[in-house]
Amino acid sequence: MTQNEMILAYMREHGSITPKEALNHCGCMRLSARIHDLRAMGHDIRMELVSVPVRGGRKTRVSKYRLHG
Repeated sequence: MTQNEMILAYMREHGSITPKEALNHCGCMRLSARIHDLRAMGHDIRMELVSVPVRGGRKTRVSKYRLHG
């Protein structure tokens, strides 16, 4: 199974995916590149920025991708 297929399956099962989830579950270190590939294949994928905790109690924003439709 390719990374594109794994990411698409993950989004179908869980509704969305973040870079950390892509790394942990699909072995993908460049989620935005795979999303670009999936969009080029015709998949309607939407992005939103979400806040997530990081070390030291701070927060940062990451992209969260959702399969639309």
